[in-house]
Amino acid sequence: MPTYVHFVRHAQGFHNLSMINHQIPDPDLTPLGKEQCAQLCKAFPFHDKITHLVASPMRRTLYTCLLSFEPEAKAGKAVIALPDLQEVSDLPCDVGSTVKRLTAEFEPEQVDFSLMTPNWNDKTSASSPYVPDMAKLEARAKNARLWLRELGAENAEGDTHIAAVTHGGFLHFLTQDFDGMNPQYGTGWANCEYRTYEFVDPTGADPDASLRETKTSWRRRRGSATGLTATEQMELRIAVKSKIEEIFGDATPKKDA
Repeated sequence: MPTYVHFVRHAQGFHNLSMINHQIPDPDLTPLGKEQCAQLCKAFPFHDKITHLVASPMRRTLYTCLLSFEPEAKAGKAVIALPDLQEVSDLPCDVGSTVKRLTAEFEPEQVDFSLMTPNWNDKTSASSPYVPDMAKLEARAKNARLWLRELGAENAEGDTHIAAVTHGGFLHFLTQDFDGMNPQYGTGWANCEYRTYEFVDPTGADPDASLRETKTSWRRRRGSATGLTATEQMELRIAVKSKIEEIFGDATPKKDA
């Protein structure tokens, strides 16, 4: 049975308001962000098909998932907190809270933290898979795709529809789709925007678990526009890589502290 992943970028957080707010650790949603969730909840057409809720363990993504998919959450679907979906940078706004704080803030029936480890928010040691290094970003994006594909394969009752809430920068690595990506702003996704993807190889044999946006999703947001060619995707990826190295190259840890 096919697996569809409805990716969502989190709603507006306080860090989105200004550069200085990037210093806020693991920020909350703004009032506008909460309204964006309410609007997505009203507009999303697949509530009755959603089989799983998944989100980055950042507070803004967890709240976006709970509010945007409130019918599913109220029906008893807990949000699975997946550490590999966290954002790219090591700015305070992109470093998550401790597991202790998160489990105190969210009820166990709301969020499933069973995949969390004590060092999930470590972006300082070279051994961490979450430091803003290009190779590590691509590796955890691949791990996340493989995990999502396996989650879909566990459902033997019909099509799988996963709602996965993550971050604007990481979404490009996760989907391997850099269409619309602006390296200056770090993403081509709007706050609370959703796009639907499917796995390129439905047999599950693809070692990269590559994704592609569904035709319906593409037409909904881009109409008759032509997507990037494979060469254009590669060229934009190289530009993004250059930007990441420019920003984080000197800050990437060389050894464990």
